[in-house]
Amino acid sequence: MASQLKILQTPSFKKSVKKLHKNQKADLDKAVKALMLDPLLGEQKKGDLSFMRVYKFKMVKQLTLLGYSFEDGALVLELMTLGAHENFYRDAKKLF
Repeated sequence: MASQLKILQTPSFKKSVKKLHKNQKADLDKAVKALMLDPLLGEQKKGDLSFMRVYKFKMVKQLTLLGYSFEDGALVLELMTLGAHENFYRDAKKLF
């Protein structure tokens, strides 16, 4: 399944990744690889953000949230947003 999985990135996600340091990008890559192996790792959100799943992981000893969506029929993993817990959900609502 992982070999056929297509990964998309939103422009806001790409912008967030550009600002990361090399060691932070390494932690993000590990998180994305974990999601590629099991896209249902993240928690499904409710309400306004019901289209999104959130995967929590440590990036340089700081809790980081990765917002994404997964379409099983098309095998598409769309990386939407990245950030610390503070204001993560408020900012995610503004983006989508």
